[in-house]
Amino acid sequence: MNTSPVLVGIDGSEQAAAAARWAAHEAVLRHVPLTVLAAFGFADSGFGGRYPPADWLEAKETAAEELLQTVREDLAEAEPRVRITVETSPAGPEVALREASAKARLLVLGEPTGTLSGLLAGSPDIDLAAHAHCPVVVVRGTVRADGPVVVGIDGSPLSDAAISCAFEEAAVHGVSLVALHAWLDADRFRLFGDRDFPFEAREAEHRLLAQRLAGYGALYPDVRVEQVVEQDRPRDRLIEWSARASLVVLGSRGRGGFTGMVLGSTSHALLHHAECPVLVVRSGHPAAEE
Repeated sequence: MNTSPVLVGIDGSEQAAAAARWAAHEAVLRHVPLTVLAAFGFADSGFGGRYPPADWLEAKETAAEELLQTVREDLAEAEPRVRITVETSPAGPEVALREASAKARLLVLGEPTGTLSGLLAGSPDIDLAAHAHCPVVVVRGTVRADGPVVVGIDGSPLSDAAISCAFEEAAVHGVSLVALHAWLDADRFRLFGDRDFPFEAREAEHRLLAQRLAGYGALYPDVRVEQVVEQDRPRDRLIEWSARASLVVLGSRGRGGFTGMVLGSTSHALLHHAECPVLVVRSGHPAAEE
């Protein structure tokens, strides 16, 4: 069992506070500690790339420590069973989070609101989600305790990490799992337009999804699985499902871009428009295999 802590970054924003509350609850469910990190680096200090004066850094560190104390008290009241460790970092937010993620089970971030700035923005960029050393959750939209976990499956081996992680999340939360395979072949779409694709093509997609899910039922016998195959663009269907889900799970190759069904615009769309938290897991990361 992975006993590494859940890690959350805070900056004083409501988005970060919501992420911290979500992370505290997750730490309790997993019986692991929670690490709350405030980075006070000078990436956006306004000193034109020059190292800021010592009194500026001291003021930032003091503000970060005061923020951590407030957050710690709030979380202890909201989740009395959570074990909390607080940390500050003189590095910039992205660097601090990426380094700290090497010792974390899960990195939790606030809803994107812009570029990383200040003590720690509640605004992760795609690079941080792709390069963290553990799965990354962006807490956005509505937090639902009883909604299903929805995992997007593109049919490639790279989505296996997302599937494994999604089953674990559904088991931890005691909810069902929706395995969504949305596909739309551009060449076939030009030939057939809005009409349904040939029966053989649609059946092949159903077989592909079943093959990807094979074996997980034995590992997670208590997780009820709904297989959904849609002749549509993944981004549209995932956003639609996020309106009733507790979590949407996506896969990443971890090299600065998402692969398969979550390439480019789909990943951006979910991180900025999903109506529930979104989890991004890198293919091959140990956390995805437990």
